[in-house]
Amino acid sequence: MYLVDTHTHVYDHQFSLDRNESMQRALDAGVGMMLLPNVDASTIAPMLELHEQYPDCTRVMMGLQPEEVREDYKEVLSMMEKELEHGIYVGVGEVGLDFYWDSTYEKQQLDAFETQLDWAKQLGLPLSIHCRNAFDKMVKILEKKQDGGLRGIMHCFTGTEEEAKVYLELGFHLGLGGVTTYKNCGVKDYLPNLPLDRIVLETDSPYLAPVPCRGKRNEPAFLVHTAQKIADVLQMPLDDFAEVTTTNAKVLFGL
Repeated sequence: MYLVDTHTHVYDHQFSLDRNESMQRALDAGVGMMLLPNVDASTIAPMLELHEQYPDCTRVMMGLQPEEVREDYKEVLSMMEKELEHGIYVGVGEVGLDFYWDSTYEKQQLDAFETQLDWAKQLGLPLSIHCRNAFDKMVKILEKKQDGGLRGIMHCFTGTEEEAKVYLELGFHLGLGGVTTYKNCGVKDYLPNLPLDRIVLETDSPYLAPVPCRGKRNEPAFLVHTAQKIADVLQMPLDDFAEVTTTNAKVLFGL
């Protein structure tokens, strides 16, 4: 079995004591590729260091996570745009909108998101998009910007079936992670209605560990639990489901 974790922050400080062991556990579990989305200016160096250490099983993305957008966002974006010129990046991410805790920087988030969508179109790269408490604003921007040049993943998707259909019609994949295994997650109810060729898997580690690891620090090795749960709901053999989602990720990111 070969799985792709399309969204992991295994370079995060929470892995500082056992990062190499976590990477080995992932490989032993069949997670053969891990995609590393950036967060802010401070995470670029540790992300790249991890990629240099594990060049065969990691790929990197560049972007400014919406919760990290501040007054200086234009300077940060300018630096990140130059970083993208290095050509080692397989995607633009993690980008998006998040007004869950605070909407102080709403205007800046909206502008930063549109700027990074333009990067993705110009460079022909897929996106990893974070959306929380911002569905209507998100869709409005995506509808405005989508001219056939936008593609990517709605990261950590947990919305309704109607919201899923909107994103699918806009040309995006759905990133399903540990939340999908939670008892109160409604995605399981309509999983059989989703097109298999538009589903990819992720952990968002160190966050949102799946059942039966909920409450622990998440890590890429736990992706197998999410894969197994979704395969069970779809009444598919795990190996078959793994093959489909791995192919989806490879095609989307050119792996």
